Amino acid sequence: MLENLYSSQNYVLSKKLMDAAHVRHEALSNNIANAETKGYKRRDLPVTFQKELTDALGRGDKDKIANMGIRTEIDKRTKPIRLDGNNVELDKELLEINRNTLNYYFLSDYLGGKIKTLNQAIKGQLM
Repeated sequence: MLENLYSSQNYVLSKKLMDAAHVRHEALSNNIANAETKGYKRRDLPVTFQKELTDALGRGDKDKIANMGIRTEIDKRTKPIRLDGNNVELDKELLEINRNTLNYYFLSDYLGGKIKTLNQAIKGQLM
């Protein structure tokens, strides 16, 4: 029964998205902390991450989703906004970290609700 929950496509996808949100939060936090560092280049999840995840989801490839590596890279799409080459825009970083936090909370509530429902069912408290 538990294997079914932890191997379901929704659970695997939600867990991977939570992991990605965690890694992205660290990157965004570092971007904010280095907003005044000369020459600092902002980091984020690769642009291809969402496409790779969507493709694997479309194929129903849970193993690919579960084994996808999550990393950050220098954001080459953002142009420097300062003469020293720093490309961190503090307002955008703050907006993105808030959006990322909301995504993480949503996923956490979703997964927590699934596990809570399962626990209630095991204890015979499900109505």
